[in-house]
Amino acid sequence: MKVTDKIVAKINRIDTGDVFGYDTLGLTSDEIIAGSKALSRLVDKGVIKRARKGYYYKPKVSVFGEQKPREDVLLSLYLFEKNKQVAYITGTRLYNRLGLTTQVPSSIRVASLDRQVKGKVGNVVIKPAKSYVKVTADTIKYLELLDVIKDLNTIPDLQKSDGLVYLKKVIYNFEATELKKLITYGIAYPPKVRALLGALLEAMNVDTTNLSLLKKSINPSSSYEYGITPKMLSTANSWNIV
Repeated sequence: MKVTDKIVAKINRIDTGDVFGYDTLGLTSDEIIAGSKALSRLVDKGVIKRARKGYYYKPKVSVFGEQKPREDVLLSLYLFEKNKQVAYITGTRLYNRLGLTTQVPSSIRVASLDRQVKGKVGNVVIKPAKSYVKVTADTIKYLELLDVIKDLNTIPDLQKSDGLVYLKKVIYNFEATELKKLITYGIAYPPKVRALLGALLEAMNVDTTNLSLLKKSINPSSSYEYGITPKMLSTANSWNIV
């Protein structure tokens, strides 16, 4: 069977709106070049659409016109590689999902440790952000929380007191092993993040032997500006938070 015929046969079995790549088509290494040309021809004919480099979808047409795959499906192309998560959404889009802001950004920040993730999903631009720790399915919930601490001063419309309530609520539900991971990953973040994380944990009387690691990691002569007073967070002074 010719490569083109093989691809068409596979595509015919794929539902409209589903995103697929070379792996889905079952192409061998010897068929990649011919397969790429065949896919380009199918794109030119309008049989399939290009979602991003190396990924395609069969357009779904309704009375309202062509419908693209769901945004979360298209976003997953930037977050996963070989079915493993290598990046995560951060910034205002994350804080909106967490209920910390009502603003909906016109772009989406995607963080990865070792790559700059750029692209476009519909009219939404994907911009790169920095991850301080390797991104895996296990680390994301910690990195999201640490990002909230890092960006506490700049999250749109968020009152500091409400932000502190949110952080305490999440930390309160962490088990001892999770708190240890939170501190371990927190060490990789800038000093101001380590300081506020330490102040929060101490104020909550968290029983962890790793709290001293955060204390030792910050400069005792430096101060960290958050606009947080001791009335808002009792341990603010002992962690040089102003």
